[in-house]
Amino acid sequence: MPPSLDGATLATLAIAFLATAGVIIRPWKLPEAVWAVLGAALLVGFGLLPWGQALAAVRRGGDVYLFLVGMMLLSEVARREGLFDWLAAFAVRRSRGSARRLFLLVYAVGTVVTTFLSNDAAAVVLTPAVFAAARAAKADPLPHLFVCAFIANAASFVLPISNPANLVLYGGHMPPLATWLGRFLLPSVLAIVATFVMLRLVERKALADPIGSDIPQPALSAAGWAALGGIVVTALVLLGASAADLQLGLPTCLSGVATVAVVLLARGQDRMPALRETLRDVSWAVLPLVAGLFVLVAGLAHTGLLTKLADALHDAARSDMRLTAWACGIGLAILCNLMNNLPAGLIAGQAIVQAHLPTPVVDALLVGVDLGPNLSITGSLATILWLTALRREGLEVSFGRFLARGALVMPPALLLALVGLLLA
Repeated sequence: MPPSLDGATLATLAIAFLATAGVIIRPWKLPEAVWAVLGAALLVGFGLLPWGQALAAVRRGGDVYLFLVGMMLLSEVARREGLFDWLAAFAVRRSRGSARRLFLLVYAVGTVVTTFLSNDAAAVVLTPAVFAAARAAKADPLPHLFVCAFIANAASFVLPISNPANLVLYGGHMPPLATWLGRFLLPSVLAIVATFVMLRLVERKALADPIGSDIPQPALSAAGWAALGGIVVTALVLLGASAADLQLGLPTCLSGVATVAVVLLARGQDRMPALRETLRDVSWAVLPLVAGLFVLVAGLAHTGLLTKLADALHDAARSDMRLTAWACGIGLAILCNLMNNLPAGLIAGQAIVQAHLPTPVVDALLVGVDLGPNLSITGSLATILWLTALRREGLEVSFGRFLARGALVMPPALLLALVGLLLA
């Protein structure tokens, strides 16, 4: 029998809830990582989670940490070498004075970046470039910056490499690439198109005014070309690793480190100061945030509640598999916005393993964990990284402002993706 809600279980739930709320609300504007780590420390400190299990939970995130480190290194070195400014000028010149055309171009580029470099890369790599483009065009930056956030989730299940949450949900054992495309290509296309249509409608007034386009195209240095080459090579490496059914974290990290090394060699001078500044400006706080979330989920698992959830899902799938798939996809999409899609994906991943869920239910869970976070500002790690990138540029987007868009954009995309997945 599953355990009752005793004092330890209630205390674990309370700590997990308060820590997650801290990550979402950021009281006193403290970084998100502070609240996740504090929650994890309280679980261990009060004896609610054995120290060994907490360490094991942190170690389970190794592939995700390596993936994030590689992506953040790529982004930071590209930003420092002027690649974003170069891409921004290129985009603005080809928009020919039309904010709508710039919006479409940003969306197309965002789709490609998310598909081949992950949604976190779209948030980290694309956001500074889009801000620079809007600034160069003297346009309102927010409609174009919202593209970076929404496409980062909408296109995050085109390929296995498109979202670290995919690694979490499948526990590092991805379906082969051909199998993945057969199951998720149509739902992905539907989600991408629906998100574009709805976001374009929401931002139609802001995109009505003309923008500047007569700006010079800056030259890209040898180091900038090296950074661009590193990003392209990383995309090819990740595709190869995915096709070979390998974990993605180490290849991504090695690609990021190699790109930094090549860029420093291409600079020819001031290499050590450039290296120090690059490492200083990377958002390292993301790593303890992720580790803390892994520990919080381990605390929930230690109570036995996840076993109870797995049993319930197993029974529901046996009774009505299709209805269970719909309920799981929509339910997990909502849950992601209450506790972030990384812990939600961890919970779903454990339920998949324990309940031996059928493929349609697992696929619906994946769509929910990837696409559902488009509802709110803290639904996914990618959106939190997007917020961090905005703050570096001196911009703030409130929870309500994002939700006003997400409530219109996410539900149609989610429902169409589930239709494409379950009724095809």
